[in-house]
Order: sequence, then C-alpha cells, then structure tokens
Amino acid sequence: MSSWSQVLTLSSASAWDEVFTDLHGASRIKVPDRRAPWSGRLEWQRSKAYGLALCSGGEEVVNRDARHIRSDPRGTYELLVPLAGTAWVEQGSSSVEIGPGSMALCDIDRPLTFAHGAELRGISFFMAGQNVAGRSPIAAGGPHILSGAGGLGRVVRQLTTTLHEEREQLSEATFDIACDRLLDLVCLAAEGGNDSAPTGQRATVEASIRRYIRRHACDRDLDVVGIARALGWSARYVQQVLQAANTTSRDLIRRERLNVARTRLVSASWSTYSIAEIAHSCGFGSHASFATAFREEFGTTPREARRSARGA
Repeated sequence: MSSWSQVLTLSSASAWDEVFTDLHGASRIKVPDRRAPWSGRLEWQRSKAYGLALCSGGEEVVNRDARHIRSDPRGTYELLVPLAGTAWVEQGSSSVEIGPGSMALCDIDRPLTFAHGAELRGISFFMAGQNVAGRSPIAAGGPHILSGAGGLGRVVRQLTTTLHEEREQLSEATFDIACDRLLDLVCLAAEGGNDSAPTGQRATVEASIRRYIRRHACDRDLDVVGIARALGWSARYVQQVLQAANTTSRDLIRRERLNVARTRLVSASWSTYSIAEIAHSCGFGSHASFATAFREEFGTTPREARRSARGA
C-alpha cells in the first residue's frame, strides 16, 4: 500500500472522534454511550488535491456549526456515497435521508448535521471547494441530493467505489487524474439534478464548448474565435455563455492543457520526453510558464509529479 493510503481499526468512540474530525473538520459528535465497546473502520487515501474514505462505525450524530467552521475551515466539499444503511443529512433548507442508490454533495464549510446508525457503511469523496466552483457554480451552490440508481448518477457511484477498490494499484498522480474526471461527473450530475445531463440551451452550449476544448486543448492556436467558428456561434456568444458559468475560454484551455500534461508526465509512453518537450506538446510557450501554471493548479511541480509516478 502506498504511503498516502491507510487502514485504521478503532475500538473506542474517542479514537473515532479524533479520526473523524481530522477528515471532516472540527465538529460536536454525540454517541449513545461513550463507555460502550466501539467498532469503527476507516480505509482512506488522501493526496494534496483529493481524499477518498470508506467509513463504518457506530451510531452517532455529528454537528458542524459556525463556531467549528470559524475555528477549523477546510475549504472542501464532500460527496457521501452510502453502500449500506442510511444517513440523515441536514444543511441549509435541505433535510433528507439517504441510502444506497442516493448521494449527498455538501460544502464542509457550511453548518451541517449528519446522523446515522451503526449499520451505515459509505464512501466519502473530498474535493477542494475552489475546484468545484471553477467547474460549476451550480454544484458549488448546493447541497445537492443525487440519485445513484441510474444515468450519470450511477456512473458517479460506480466510479467512486471503483476508485476505492483499486486504490492500491494507483500512484498518487494517477489517483488525482482519476479524481479530476470524477469531479467533472459529480458537477455535471449536480447541474442536471435527477436528469442525465444539464437542461436548457445555455447548458447545452456550455457542454459543447467544454467538449471541443477538451478534444483540441493542445492545438497551439486554439482561442475563443476558433472555438466559436468551429461550433457555429459568435465569439461574443461563447464568451457570454462561459461568463455565466463563471469561467473563460482561456481558463478552460489552460486547465485542459494542464490535465493533458499531467497525464503525459506519468505515462510510460511519454517517459522519454523531457518536461519541456511535454510542455511544448501541450501548447505552452515556455517551460517556466508551464511549471508555474502546473504548480498553481496541482500544488506540486511537474518534476515531482513525474517522480511520484515512477516511484509508485
């Protein structure tokens, strides 16, 4: 098992509290009897950008209020994916029971109540709030209750469980790449509610723009004019659609180029290419500008990302 992954078995409620608050932030945790035997298990992996934790334990009620958030802000969102049992989630005006077949996406830095019985077993996917907001203001404005019974929600649920099951086969770099794609799908599901895709003309146009940029990210002359021409819209309309989504064509192109570059850095088929050559192949004008952008996006350097993959 890689050093960034761990399995813990906990035999007391106080030990569970410590581990739980380390993952979710400062909270007030109530259990029926703190002196009673406790059986808790946590399997987690955590990179600089993402976390994935399979949890099972005893009955508890967790309250994370404004005081806890002020003292221990996390800047993260959590997708809770129950595998067995049920949980009660309350945030803002939303209050709902979820179980297998449903999921909850919540902002950890908003007051939250979470309660469950001893039968709950679930996976939590943790992601940076800025990454959620950068992809979808709608998803960031949750909470969202997502159906995992079919359509895109089922894909999200299956990918989440598969990522956990295959954790020992992934380096930290490849884990982050897979989580990037999972986050894209989570945001898409949040935008579409119980549907399989976002509705409305603007959402359809935005999806087409993002898809085109993903396919052509490494074209050196890719810009808003070329995107608009290829899709049959005006550049001004493309800009308006992206502005409504709180982003720009430049930001999307930059992010997709960085995603491609990170994939190539950890790919065996690109191992003979230098970092500068990979940067150039992805549309970056200089090694220095690429390295700066890469660190800002992923919190690590291109060299460290490549070294992490080789050391896995």
